[in-house]
Amino acid sequence: MLGAITGDVVGSPYEFNNHRSTRFPLFPQEADFTDDSVLTIAVAEAILEDRPFHRALQDWYAQYPHCSYGGSFHNWARSGGSAPYGSWGNGSAMRVSPCGWAGSNEDEVLELARNSAAVTHDHREGIKGAQAVALAIFLARQGSSREHIAARISRQFDYRLDHDLDQLRAYYEFDVSCQGSVPQAIACFLQAEDFEDTLRKAVSIGGDSDTIAAIAGAIAEAWFEGIPEEILAPAWRRLPSELREVTAAFHERYDLPGQIPAPDEVPPEVLGGR
Repeated sequence: MLGAITGDVVGSPYEFNNHRSTRFPLFPQEADFTDDSVLTIAVAEAILEDRPFHRALQDWYAQYPHCSYGGSFHNWARSGGSAPYGSWGNGSAMRVSPCGWAGSNEDEVLELARNSAAVTHDHREGIKGAQAVALAIFLARQGSSREHIAARISRQFDYRLDHDLDQLRAYYEFDVSCQGSVPQAIACFLQAEDFEDTLRKAVSIGGDSDTIAAIAGAIAEAWFEGIPEEILAPAWRRLPSELREVTAAFHERYDLPGQIPAPDEVPPEVLGGR
């Protein structure tokens, strides 16, 4: 899930100001956490504390209500109700990464992903997008090759993953649907040289940059077995203490790769979310 948070922070300045190149500053002053990180951490807390997903999502929304949520989610969270709203948006996929770590086998991962998505995104495509990302994370942490991951995800979810990234940079537009952003995000991971290159490729294709980078980064964290310290630390220091606490607890419980920066190594640099 640290990969999703880091991808969210790195992609945040470019969500509405797309940058069609892999050459850009990873952490300009305006880089910050958004709803992608808040809701990822909400899912993690729900798993840690065995809470209903909808309650965790609504509670964390209430703490951070100004983080660029989608309009439908915003209305749902404020309503306090539990009925889903039929979404096929990529919000289900951007927040699902904890499910890929918490499940001990494929069936558990897919069920967790379905449950985390269905409280809002009960459309078939919304659930499919979440499950595809969670399964890719699970396969990556099990040591599967990228060829195997691509074949499984493509076959099981009917996603085309052989995108030419140069062509995507030329024509890809802002698309918040799972079916129009999850395959592209996975393709960025599949063609990347390392974790940093994954994020750079994800941002470079344009579109919903923070979410695409969050999805790609979540899978890359598992496959590359962690995040370089020089990339993780600037993202980590942008999180408020309560978001760090849940993330650190999840990281420890499920033995995620790499080390979370020590408190004395991370000066406060919280910008407040978008």
